[in-house]
Amino acid sequence: MTTNTDQVTLRQQVAERRKTLESRFPEWPRDTIAGHFSKACMQYSERPYIYIDGQTVTYGEVWKQAIQLAKAFIKLGVKRRDHIAILMNNDSTYPALMIASSIVGAVFIPINAMLTKGELEYIISQSDTKFLVMQEKVKDKQHGKAIAALLDQEDFREKSQLEQVVCLSDNDTSTQHERFIAWHDFVSGAGAVSDEELNQRWKESKYPDEVAMIMYTSGSTGNPKGVMLTDDMLLRCAYGTCMSRAIEDGRVTFAPLPFYHCFAIIEAILAMSFVGGSFISALGASPLKSLELMEKYQANDYLCVPSTLVPLLNHPRLSEFDLSSLFAMWCGAAPAPVPVWEMAVERLGLTEIITGYGQTEVSSSGVTTKIGDPLERISTRVGRPKLGGSSSMPEFNGSSVQYKTIDPDTGENLPDGAVGELAVRGNTVTHGYYKKPEETAMIIDKDGWLRTGDVGRIDENGYIQLLGRSKEMYKVSGELVAPREVETVISQHPAVNQVNVIGVPDKMTTEIGAAFIERKQGESCTRKDIINWCSDRLARFKNPRHVWFVEESEWPMTGTGKVQKFRLVEMAKEKLARSES
Repeated sequence: MTTNTDQVTLRQQVAERRKTLESRFPEWPRDTIAGHFSKACMQYSERPYIYIDGQTVTYGEVWKQAIQLAKAFIKLGVKRRDHIAILMNNDSTYPALMIASSIVGAVFIPINAMLTKGELEYIISQSDTKFLVMQEKVKDKQHGKAIAALLDQEDFREKSQLEQVVCLSDNDTSTQHERFIAWHDFVSGAGAVSDEELNQRWKESKYPDEVAMIMYTSGSTGNPKGVMLTDDMLLRCAYGTCMSRAIEDGRVTFAPLPFYHCFAIIEAILAMSFVGGSFISALGASPLKSLELMEKYQANDYLCVPSTLVPLLNHPRLSEFDLSSLFAMWCGAAPAPVPVWEMAVERLGLTEIITGYGQTEVSSSGVTTKIGDPLERISTRVGRPKLGGSSSMPEFNGSSVQYKTIDPDTGENLPDGAVGELAVRGNTVTHGYYKKPEETAMIIDKDGWLRTGDVGRIDENGYIQLLGRSKEMYKVSGELVAPREVETVISQHPAVNQVNVIGVPDKMTTEIGAAFIERKQGESCTRKDIINWCSDRLARFKNPRHVWFVEESEWPMTGTGKVQKFRLVEMAKEKLARSES
């Protein structure tokens, strides 16, 4: 339990760390990703930047590799504004590929490595990808075979602009398709490009308001959309994270997140580069492996989601590991109840824990809770606009973004404290979706306000209370229900480990609530227990009628640890159909 003295000391430490950051960046240095890294890699040349697969890669090594890859891209025929897609698992070359793309003035497109052939066909075609760098195999995904099959399809060749495919295979001695270029041959091409030619290209590519990256949103319905983000948006968002979290010089962050997602790109790959820090990549690591890595590299910080945090906290060997360097944690992507936060503080010895909220359209996080906020606030609020220091907009009270709530139907502004759809604008917010003018016009108005699709309210302290997706809200006998409100109540039951609530069709009330619940290990509870628990704490129409218990392995998860509620809807339909037959 923290004392008032502890809180005062913490505030002083946070203030000093922010002061150091502000002294480094008294004015915002508008730059490209390549320009930013050229300075960081020179300043921190000998420092470790990435710990991955048993390797330690320094800043200097990352920059050297980025230069080589940039030359290789030029030899490959990459022109300014060409689109380069990356289809890879986490790899030590990933940040260097991103920097190299910036050096040559290309647009970097990170693709989810877990996608199927059909999903890849859509994204590669829709994004106008000309150059693809891919791993031949990622887990059970045979990307080499999938891309080879696409290249053999006449309709794909007609609608796609794909010209060259660079393939990393396990042995890198052969390729699956005659049009693939082996990684070794690709890299060897760098020798044919002079420093003068490279520098001339880089000189032509130093405008930070051009689109640097197109990130595809997963989306619960329809095809994914390509969010266009500039260098300046990405760097401002990452620096805002540093300011909000008061990240100190040389921080070591454990980030078991996929590199193709904005959470990893902004909060680890880019944020650490502002302070000469490093990050540990261990995608898919087990709780035991995670503990081993945090001890080995003396991690100070842990970026996680509830689905990875809870198993780690419950691991029977947790106390055997020396985690004395660990003091900070960001748990995002999904809500976690107070008991989880309390367990994290107690078992990991944390003094600085936050949660946050954002989306790809805001570059990553737009808001975070404040260091030192009480656990009750962290469990019920996702934060308020991040501090931005020199990267912020003065009219937004020192942040890069501004939020408001609007009527989901009319788009009209709602009064303070009202529940509505959240809208955001600012200098880290996308200007639109690639080649989708109609979808862009539907969510971004003439003043730059972007409709998030999330429902919530902004409280008297400026904190956002997130209540769910607007499409996830449901009506019971005409009364609107926010799933998040019901989930919060059920998550407080002592036997509940995780809960997700959806609306399902009902003959009497049009819709009714259905709760999917994962019980804590060794705990038991019944549907009746949950209904009674809710009856004492919620209005009757909010009580779920259906309660289904699931195992941890049964949750349909995204690659970033979010439960896919549209899949829960499908599961519910199957359960209801069986019960009626």
